[in-house]
Order: sequence, then C-alpha cells, then structure tokens
Amino acid sequence: QWAEDAVRKSLSITEGEALEEGVIDVVADDVEELLELIDGEEVELDGSTKTLQTAGATIVEIEMSFRHEILDILSDPNVAYIFFLLGIYGLMFELYNPGSIFPGVVGVICLILAFYSLHTLPINYAGLALIIVGIILLILEIKITSYGLLSIGGAICLLLGSIMLISAESYLEFISISWSVIIPSVLLTVLFFMFAIGMGIRAQRRKPVTGFEGIIGEVGEAMTTLDPDGQVKVRGEIWSGTSTVGKMKKRTKVVVVEVHGLHIKVKKAE
Repeated sequence: QWAEDAVRKSLSITEGEALEEGVIDVVADDVEELLELIDGEEVELDGSTKTLQTAGATIVEIEMSFRHEILDILSDPNVAYIFFLLGIYGLMFELYNPGSIFPGVVGVICLILAFYSLHTLPINYAGLALIIVGIILLILEIKITSYGLLSIGGAICLLLGSIMLISAESYLEFISISWSVIIPSVLLTVLFFMFAIGMGIRAQRRKPVTGFEGIIGEVGEAMTTLDPDGQVKVRGEIWSGTSTVGKMKKRTKVVVVEVHGLHIKVKKAE
C-alpha cells in the first residue's frame, strides 16, 4: 500500500515509519552495524533459501578508477551546462574572428564533452531549445537595433532554458543545475555577446584607416587648380586627383571619394 501511495501521491516517510510499515527490514547507522543486524537472515536465492552469515565479514571497498572518476565529473549537470556554454562561446568567437583557431578548437572540445554529459542526463529538450533561442536573440541584438528588447528576450530565454534543462519528471531528484551556476552563467553570456562579440563586429564594420581604402573620406587640399585634373595633398602626400564636381580652385578643401591606384577622385569639402 505504501509503495502505491509513494507513486500515486508522492508520499514520503521517515526511516522509523518505514520500519513500522514493514517497508524496510532494519535501520543501521553504518555498514558494520548493518552486517550485524542481517546476520542469520534467510533470503530466497535462485529458488532456494540461503542464510546470511555476515557477522564479522571483511569489508572490501572498491574505489572508482581514474577513468570512471573523470566520467563521473563529466556527468555532473553543472559541468555539462558550463561546457555547453563554453563551447558556444568558443565557436562564436571563431566565427567572428576567422583564423583564431584556438577558440574554435576549445569550443568544439567543450561541445563534445557537453553532449557526452547531456547524453547521460535526463535532458528536457524544450530547455535546450530555449537556450539556443536565447543565444540567437543575443546575436540578433548585435546586428539589429532593438533598443535592448532582443537582449532582454535572450536573457529570459537563457534563464528559463537553464532552469528547464534537466527534466523535472526525472526520478533522479538530486540531479539539477545549481542556481549559483545558472545566474552567473546567464549574466556572463549576456555580457559576452553584448561586449566581446559586439566589439568584434563593430571593429569589422569600422572604416579602414590604412592603405588606399583608408584615405577615402579624408580631407585634403587642392595643390593646383582642378579642371578637372590636378594635384591634391592628402595626409601630407601629393596625389594625382580629379574633381567630380567640376572646376575647383587651388587651395580648396576637398574630400576623397574614390581611389584608383595612385589616382584619387575628390569633391569639395562641406
């Protein structure tokens, strides 16, 4: 009856109540006491009755091997969660900075370890989907002006996804992601996308400041009358130039609009 109530009504009882109800046979403080208490008990084994002789038995502890210790650590949901986020950071950094190599390699390794860990855990795929949607929203915030709405939505998705990542219906109630891991991870993820990757994209969009393309938009001065050809001084260098707005007098302030080899086209400065 208690077993049925435990399943249907989520009923839980103390060890003393369990002993009274006959749910368990004995209560022991340690292994040595347990062996003393069950000594002489009869059990059914392979169709025959056996009598346990456990009093004074030698206890042999079998420790986990180094390999199993590593796998045990990887199976921790907090570790899996952190590896998953680190993997995404690494891949995103590599995509926005091609050729960095190191972030990409670390990202791939972390994602593989994360997928191994998640494979051993009761994963809620709705939570995983929310985390991915949250990261996509943070990326869109960098490319689309939403005045912070996409960032707020991304942070909410990350938080909800992190909470839901481990299935609540799992019978392994002790498996969950710690709040002390979720909150800092969500904050760091938002900051990472808002500042680190955001600064990288802005740097890529910035106007070149070196080479031929770097002088486009620079202000110079006509060294000779441009009718429409002549000479122009830009950044202390003399260029062969052509006016795109008709004749311009000597010493007129001009702006570079095009570069063709060692020849530039200019217009009158505002």
